[in-house]
Amino acid sequence: MKKLRYTVILLLLFDLLAGGAPALAQKIQDDDVSEAYIYLLGRLLITRQQQLDFQEGFKWNELVHRKPGAVDWPNPNLDVAYSEAWIAVDETSCTVVTVPEIKDRYYTVQFLNGWGETLANINERVFPNRASGDFAICLRDAKVELPDTMLRIDIPVPRARILARVALGDTPDRAVALQHEFKLHATGAPKLPEILKTPIFDTQQLPGVEAFDAAAVALDGEPDISSGLEKLQADAREIAAAVKGNGEERKRVDAVIKKRAFPEIAKAGLTIGHGIIHNGWARPGVVGEYGLDYMARTLVNSGGIWANVKPEVLYYRGGRDQSGDGLTGDHAYKMTFPKDALPSRFAKYFWSVIAVDDIHFRVLPNPLNRFLLNEQTQPQYGADGSLTLYFATSKPAGAPDGNWLPIPKGQKFRLTFRFYGPLDGVANGTYWPPALVKLN
Repeated sequence: MKKLRYTVILLLLFDLLAGGAPALAQKIQDDDVSEAYIYLLGRLLITRQQQLDFQEGFKWNELVHRKPGAVDWPNPNLDVAYSEAWIAVDETSCTVVTVPEIKDRYYTVQFLNGWGETLANINERVFPNRASGDFAICLRDAKVELPDTMLRIDIPVPRARILARVALGDTPDRAVALQHEFKLHATGAPKLPEILKTPIFDTQQLPGVEAFDAAAVALDGEPDISSGLEKLQADAREIAAAVKGNGEERKRVDAVIKKRAFPEIAKAGLTIGHGIIHNGWARPGVVGEYGLDYMARTLVNSGGIWANVKPEVLYYRGGRDQSGDGLTGDHAYKMTFPKDALPSRFAKYFWSVIAVDDIHFRVLPNPLNRFLLNEQTQPQYGADGSLTLYFATSKPAGAPDGNWLPIPKGQKFRLTFRFYGPLDGVANGTYWPPALVKLN
């Protein structure tokens, strides 16, 4: 034992005298590299979107009212009119959101942090005694005097993303009019943050080792409110330091990302993190609030950014048919809801299904400019009270027009089924939509 100890000491001394790292020093483990990368990527997806927003013309504490359907996100909800903003608050200034009185349709004002976590919602479900009027969004512990007419909502971070949704329903013009009644203004003169400079990348060409070059900027820019992930932050910082100016370590880390992290992301994408697949539909285990499931957070930030929490909406993703095959426009499919399990049974407000491509998750163009199926497409029900929806390039024989969603020929795609105001089995996690049956 003594001889071995002396040998180790000699090796250490030799390496130190040679100006190198100790021979027995451990490299950062591949597992740690992969996990830290996936964790960091979730944050970089948000800073990426923020940069794109401000390049488009966003300004702090100013609302942007989108025309219905005019959003360029993965998995957009085309049932609603969106209004968006980035708000900045500090110890001396709050941001006031004015919410109009809305009684005839679903609406919510959602606040998210720089990791894609939902901080709050304003609607009649959260504030049953005060669902409209002025709401002051303030930095926690900020000493700001506000009128008694304002309801204060504290957030733990000095900046947040706002996403207001107003359901289009049967009267989209009314929804747009209500959308423009939402207002935003700062109570004082908050110090406006700089827009962080991190990689802007195609979501299907993810960054490699260069992601760690932005680790300090991204992690210093906003704390992660999910406790229990501190080791991943520390690992990301350690890896960033290790690859700086070290060509060999950069190569190794880049290779680990491509050989390990990318396949892990792809595998986890099938179940949206720690979700469950049944009938070819994936139901996420967490959404909007992620806790320790940083993988789900990263996947959602990539494939459906700005997701809300489960009490507001539940998303199912359909990627396979009844036989387990992927979905493609080379085939026609149908799904049938029995009379006692129609989609409306599981949604207090509304349901819809969209088709998106399997690369960028954008809705699919088609000659009818029809991008979703819902009650507004006026689907017809069968004689037995059932509902059958169709997904095909050409309308299948006998399919009612309002039950058919066109799919481009040869296009690989997937479906997103939304239930707003989840009820029954959708709310408690025991329900999955019916399987897709291939017709040809």
